[in-house]
Amino acid sequence: MNYLNKGARLVLAALLVLALALPVMAGEAPAFKQYPNLVDAAEVKLVADGKVKGVIIDARPYKLKYLKGHIPGSISLPTSQFDKVAASKLPKDKDTLLVFYCGGLKCALSHKGAFKAHAMGYKRIQVYAKGYPDWKKHYGAGPSGPERAATPFKQFPVQVDAAAVKDVVTGKTVGLVIDSRPYMKKYAKGHIPGALSLPTSAFNKMKGLLPADKNALVIFYCGGLHCALSHKAAFKARALGYANVKVYPAGYPDWKKVYGAGAAAAMAPAKAKTAAKRSLKAGKEEGSLDLVVFEEIIKTKPEAIYLVDVRDPHEYKAGHFKSSVNIPTDDLEKKLASLPSDKPVVFTCSTGARSGEAYYMLQDQRPELKEVYYLDAEITFDDKGGYKITPPK
Repeated sequence: MNYLNKGARLVLAALLVLALALPVMAGEAPAFKQYPNLVDAAEVKLVADGKVKGVIIDARPYKLKYLKGHIPGSISLPTSQFDKVAASKLPKDKDTLLVFYCGGLKCALSHKGAFKAHAMGYKRIQVYAKGYPDWKKHYGAGPSGPERAATPFKQFPVQVDAAAVKDVVTGKTVGLVIDSRPYMKKYAKGHIPGALSLPTSAFNKMKGLLPADKNALVIFYCGGLHCALSHKAAFKARALGYANVKVYPAGYPDWKKVYGAGAAAAMAPAKAKTAAKRSLKAGKEEGSLDLVVFEEIIKTKPEAIYLVDVRDPHEYKAGHFKSSVNIPTDDLEKKLASLPSDKPVVFTCSTGARSGEAYYMLQDQRPELKEVYYLDAEITFDDKGGYKITPPK
């Protein structure tokens, strides 16, 4: 069975070692487990064009990445929400082709999503490892906005439109309209006239503001079709025994279009000053931190911020900022209460996707923290403790 002589076997072994080393030499070896079935842009386009039957899945954060541009026809299924919503969003046929993608070769989200789908029993799974940055190079930026997007959360079944809300506002219908958004960040800047502020993050503490009559009409709203806060609050209210609960899913953005912006809340001077205070220079994206400012802090005064690396433990172990603590995105929600309020909190990952998702999670769960940022950048570490920060592509 030995078809090769000794010399040929040595050459073949050397070529194999070189092939395995090339990704490392090129600095492209990711610090995470890769899904074995990989595809390129041309193969993904066949699915996008309908020439090959399958589902393309964007594993990146919905608001931070997907809404700003995605592969045409792809559905949004953020990996951080996979366990909660995958059963309702993935096809029932386990033989359906699934193609996962995210933010490029250094992004682990698509690979994680693929492994999770495999564990659910799906048999035809592929990963487009080069992801959306590569797609844009080949075919240009994809559509932005909620095109073909399904909300990655459970929606409350009883819903109303702007006209029904206006009937309550004008007194034609007896009821209570409730704004589920954060008070200082959203409600105070403008809300539906007469709406009560009851942030979902503080629901359990403030539920005493709800009507004593459990049969009273209660309508919850928040920031639009892709905001989960009003739906979460509605489910909470129903669990308390309220029998006439509804959600205005289009929310405040829709109200402004139909009836104009509502009144802003009056704030005491001290509160207004606190709400506007942000001591660090922000980056271009909402919630992001200026990269030059960040590097200056890391070099001169790292203790001035509470730096949270939201990558997985094995990624963190392979290289990280010395002053950072590791709280993976999968564990972050249950540890939010431990984050300090006496210094700015800054989230980092490898591409800006997971750290951005952590930022929005904190906005929803702990709106009282004003100094919160994430780093919208690609970050790589070398084996000597050095690092490189590159602006997003």
